[in-house]
Amino acid sequence: MSEPVLLVEREAPIAIVTLNRPEQRNALNAELRIAIGDTLAELEADPEIRAIVLTGAGKSFCAGMDLKEIGGGGEGQTGYELSVAGQDAMRAGFENFSGPVIAAVNGAAATAGFEMALACDMIFVARGAKFLDTHARVGIVPGWGLSQRLPRIIGINRAKEVSLSGNALTADRAYEWGLANRICEPGALLDEAKALASDICSCVPGVMEQVKTMIDTGYSMHFDDAMAYELEVGIESSKQIDSAKIGERRADIMERGRNQ
Repeated sequence: MSEPVLLVEREAPIAIVTLNRPEQRNALNAELRIAIGDTLAELEADPEIRAIVLTGAGKSFCAGMDLKEIGGGGEGQTGYELSVAGQDAMRAGFENFSGPVIAAVNGAAATAGFEMALACDMIFVARGAKFLDTHARVGIVPGWGLSQRLPRIIGINRAKEVSLSGNALTADRAYEWGLANRICEPGALLDEAKALASDICSCVPGVMEQVKTMIDTGYSMHFDDAMAYELEVGIESSKQIDSAKIGERRADIMERGRNQ
């Protein structure tokens, strides 16, 4: 019996999701795309899961779309027809998961694999891993945010260098340019990503998720509109807060601050 293309370990409140096509460098074929969308939707519906760590089996994070599958069609078939299955649900899975998704990039993250990492909320990268955008070399333009997210994170000129050349972006350079939150030793990558996920999940349930939504929503707005949006949401939230609860949490917060 063949191995599932996606592995899920539940360590509530965290789920570790592993792309599991190591012989194909975890390339995104239709089966894997569908599995990712279904799994992320299931995890969002699970009240015990509040954060996800996403990684790849073997030596790669994700090599991008499965070019063997896409290139195996007959004359007249388009890349779109051979790559569309599961894409909408996969994208929606990332967008709709209310907690943080941390990419634990253990090896090469290429093209759609790069886009997958960018779709996550944070990126931890193993020393020796790399990012590549080969869209222009394959002969297809991005469709999952690489041309839009990357410039917003590392700057437009640096993004053009990465995407127009197709050259590798090393882990060190990714961290230096602000793409990666942390560089980890390969053997510590998952543990460090899980530790941060666990730490985040120690925040007040519902509020942490709301803050994530506010950051994401405001980031797509004009700054003045975003400030007004934050004020509106903040006032409404403060009306719901039980003052006694804040008092109960104060001592724990102060102790945590002293120990950091």
